[in-house]
Amino acid sequence: MNILLIGSGGREHALAWRLSQSPSCEKLFASPGNPGIADHAECVAVDPADHGAVLAFCLDRNIGFVVIGPEAPLVDGLGDSLRAAGIKVFGPNANAAILEGSKGFVKDLCARENIPTAAYARHSDKAAALAELPRFGLPVVIKADGLAAGKGVIIAETEAEARDAIEHMFSGGFGSAGAEVVIEEFMTGEEVSFFAISDGRNVVPFGSAQDHKRVGDGDTGPNTGGMGAYSPAPIFSAALEAEVMERIIRPTVSAMARDGRPYSGVFFAGLMLTPQGPRLIEYNCRFGDPECQVLMMRFEGDLVELLLAAASEGGLSGADRPALSDEAALTVVMAAKGYPGTPEKGSPITIGDVGDARIFHAGTVVKDGQLVASGGRVLNVTARGASVGAAQIAAYAAVDAIDFPGGFCRRDIGWREVAREKAAG
Repeated sequence: MNILLIGSGGREHALAWRLSQSPSCEKLFASPGNPGIADHAECVAVDPADHGAVLAFCLDRNIGFVVIGPEAPLVDGLGDSLRAAGIKVFGPNANAAILEGSKGFVKDLCARENIPTAAYARHSDKAAALAELPRFGLPVVIKADGLAAGKGVIIAETEAEARDAIEHMFSGGFGSAGAEVVIEEFMTGEEVSFFAISDGRNVVPFGSAQDHKRVGDGDTGPNTGGMGAYSPAPIFSAALEAEVMERIIRPTVSAMARDGRPYSGVFFAGLMLTPQGPRLIEYNCRFGDPECQVLMMRFEGDLVELLLAAASEGGLSGADRPALSDEAALTVVMAAKGYPGTPEKGSPITIGDVGDARIFHAGTVVKDGQLVASGGRVLNVTARGASVGAAQIAAYAAVDAIDFPGGFCRRDIGWREVAREKAAG
């Protein structure tokens, strides 16, 4: 089977690596891909926003399966266009991708289905939003309703910060994503990323991870798309997973199907482990980045087989949960200086002997025969180990084997779990 992978980041490199290993994968194409993905796929220039061009490419190259990595093409309905032409797709249709496309939609669904989450209000009127603020106390969470490239969430510590956030969103600071805002109760606890695969009716758990959003060591500085992650998240016990599946994931699958929005693809549930139990922060309609990288390092099955089952109605009926290694995986993001502001592009990169670690490319190009940085997050240096601490040591040994003068990384990815491991002896 010929397969087309949509995307160009570290998440897609990890997916390409696993997809290419499947006996079912005769030829893998990636659009647009990157230099790392090119080791596993033929990279092609097809604009995912041009549904007709994607469909024409699929027909020309006899593509039987399309895996859509990023959220924007899913929210834009690329899956709908391809399915209408009889091509199997991993990733939800637009009316189901609204789980990521509208934070307000998710909050309303949670309220209707009694899914545990933070108290909230949603407003499309600035004056009404500002008037609502006092009932939430401080700190308070202000979110742009739509897609904002992971940057549309502000945790305001003061009333002035909260008012400024609302003013910024309604004044177009996040484009159309901020035409409506969601105000949320601030939840306390530890965050966990949880993933499950659904065919629209059935759902199986896939795995857990924890990521690090702040740019600096010790979780300091501004939020980013993610500076590193590890999997599994040992704090997320089997009992907690069972509770999340029963109280959050399965009710969502049932509600979406009942509402004519059957969800086929991966659920990425951001969870807060509060003193009252796990509560949903938000849903994403694709694998996390960089969580996908550590999950793919642990995955031991046939990825094409699993994703095809999810792409077929009822294909996961009776399916066992996907096999993941008992070992831990940890990834360190090497970013370009200036990130998450304006990154410095063009810095040369030389990758030395990284042992058994894997380097997933996130923002690279080849220029005049030299690998150079082309984005904010540039490389995902990923390793496995018997524990999170062991995986951390292996990942940073690989980081130190990379010459990237225009880059930087956090040196403490996995610090919470490493501290717990040390305390446990």
